[in-house]
Amino acid sequence: MKVLVLNCGSSSIKYKLFDMDHKAVIAQGGIEKIGLK
Repeated sequence: MKVLVLNCGSSSIKYKLFDMDHKAVIAQGGIEKIGLK
């Protein structure tokens, strides 16, 4: 089973994709400074 975790802050979004069968992180990343000038 794969689980996608999202963390949405006031000006950023971060994510991690977990493979629960193998107890491993498949992908991770984020976007920062959303809506900032």
